[in-house]
Amino acid sequence: MRIVTVGDNCMDVYQSTGKAYPGGNAVNVAVYLAELGADTAYIGWVGTDRHGGTMVQAIQEKGVDTSRVSVKEGRTAVTFVEMAGNERKLGDYEEGVMAGFSLSPEDLRFTESFHLVHSAIWGHADACFAYFKEKGLLTSFDFADKLDHELLTTLTPYVDYPFLSYTQDDGYIRGLMKKIKDRGAKMVVATLGENGSLAYDGKTFYKHGIVEVEVVDTLGAGDSFIAGFIYGALKGFSVEACLEQGAQRAAKTISYFAAW
Repeated sequence: MRIVTVGDNCMDVYQSTGKAYPGGNAVNVAVYLAELGADTAYIGWVGTDRHGGTMVQAIQEKGVDTSRVSVKEGRTAVTFVEMAGNERKLGDYEEGVMAGFSLSPEDLRFTESFHLVHSAIWGHADACFAYFKEKGLLTSFDFADKLDHELLTTLTPYVDYPFLSYTQDDGYIRGLMKKIKDRGAKMVVATLGENGSLAYDGKTFYKHGIVEVEVVDTLGAGDSFIAGFIYGALKGFSVEACLEQGAQRAAKTISYFAAW
């Protein structure tokens, strides 16, 4: 199982302590998949500041291929994180060098040897998804909670596994998932916070609860769910088993501090 993730990386800087931890959707998904045993690679840009070196070293130590990570003059992306109890709240996001990120022809050729490519709404890779599909790759994409974003219309025909973030199982989210599925997705998945998750395959809605654990820090919960679900899907698990795998991975992530 070979998976490449593309786009956003950032250092999560906790306001209360000033400590910084590597993260970002594409990075987190690659790391979590590597922990599950997948062969993963990450494509992105980091800056020439100290955060850039920290990011690359941390990803490498987790077993992720960083051969297509480029160092650009400037600052590595940073997200400022505040804690309200054990709930994380994302503050200002300084995109740094990732603001100008794009995939080079060499990067695109590199992706062709993988089974699946994953990115997210802040990843600056959406323009390449038609190319990925043309080359026969499976694709996944995290739309997060941006449920009115134009990419939900323009990009979803090229996404096999679109992931959404919402709060509850209701008519709105089910209707949106049906619309997205009709555009060609294999499976549409929504994480619902403490209300679990929901998947739709065009015929059936599958609902799954959370795994109860003591919550330390919710940062990375959604990304780890995505990794668990993708891993299960590529292994040929049932939809229910994929949702369970996602829930288990999310529970593990929120039981410790920072994303990983």
